[in-house]
Amino acid sequence: MTARPKLRLQPKHGARIKAGSPWVYSNEVVMDRATKALPAGALVELVEDRGASIGSAYFNAHSLIAGRLLSRTPDAKIDADFFRDRIERARALRDKLYDRPFYRLIHAEADGCPGLAIDRYDDVLVAQSGTAGMDALSPLWLEALRAEFEPRAVLIKSDSPARAHEGLNAAVRLAHGALSRPTFVDEGGLRHLVDPMHGQKTGWFYDQRANRAFLIALAERATLLDAFSYTGALGLGALKAGAKAALLLDSSQSALDLAAQTARSSGLASRVEFRRCDVLAELEELAPTNERFEIVSCDPPPFVRSKKDLESGARGYRKLARLSAGVVAQGGFLALSSCSHAIDAERFQSECAAGIARTGRGARLIRASGAAPDHPVHPMLPETAYLKSLVYQLD
Repeated sequence: MTARPKLRLQPKHGARIKAGSPWVYSNEVVMDRATKALPAGALVELVEDRGASIGSAYFNAHSLIAGRLLSRTPDAKIDADFFRDRIERARALRDKLYDRPFYRLIHAEADGCPGLAIDRYDDVLVAQSGTAGMDALSPLWLEALRAEFEPRAVLIKSDSPARAHEGLNAAVRLAHGALSRPTFVDEGGLRHLVDPMHGQKTGWFYDQRANRAFLIALAERATLLDAFSYTGALGLGALKAGAKAALLLDSSQSALDLAAQTARSSGLASRVEFRRCDVLAELEELAPTNERFEIVSCDPPPFVRSKKDLESGARGYRKLARLSAGVVAQGGFLALSSCSHAIDAERFQSECAAGIARTGRGARLIRASGAAPDHPVHPMLPETAYLKSLVYQLD
């Protein structure tokens, strides 16, 4: 095998990597002319300033996270078998966690595939690559996926705005097979329709599955408001579990249309109402009315996309908590979520508490959680624990 270029660390910058972190920041690297000339996503051997090898990585001089470690073996063979091994291990874990083939199969660094996420919808796989390195390696991990699953289709849905940090454009393409039939998710006894090609992210949010299950267990004979409902996983799941009625609010008509199709095919349509709206404005209009709900859930898009948005986003979460608390029935439950990685759990909780307090209502926090276990966190990257979910009971 041809020797890989060496990516050399600056003096005194190897301790964090050697302690287990898989990331190398651009200011930790010796950026000489040869290093800067490496193509984005190139495989490299990561070495300390004195030349001791750390492992195999891929590199992008244009990214803040310049290097991502693939293996602690300096000359690791990065081929389809490498990815097949990672995928087999990830699949074995998910098959212990879930009895149906619907889950996040690969969750980036935590599953040894930095920059890559793959969701499984039975025989349809939807992949998101967020880095130049994983883009360059896509023929290898696609070959591994085909060998492991023999899928009906593999869709690459790499359209996250975060790709711009790697100098990449959006990339959406059918890499294998065909999507001529509808895709679905089996959750809580319901067959939810999913649109991976045109929906948000990969078409579904597996990360909220355990948080949905907690609320659904409280839903018997309850009324529920599912704000930022997307395709109705929570609201329809609650109806299936015996909720009296559900109101779903979202700004996407296509998402609500999918939810309506699921409701009709599941015999739930008579107990659900769909409203396409600006959700915050709708909550503001609901507050002065007498309409109250035993369960209110708000799972908005990220309000804090980067550190520069922290203060304005924090105010947004405080406002959301205030408005949503205003439509919770006495003794009811309020669930608030944030998928913003740039606001930590402590700050999110303090803003939610402040928003509820402004309504003058008493509250108690009964659950604080993160993503479902098919979204594991790399133990040396606690900042990747992006999802925060809080459930309160209100007086």
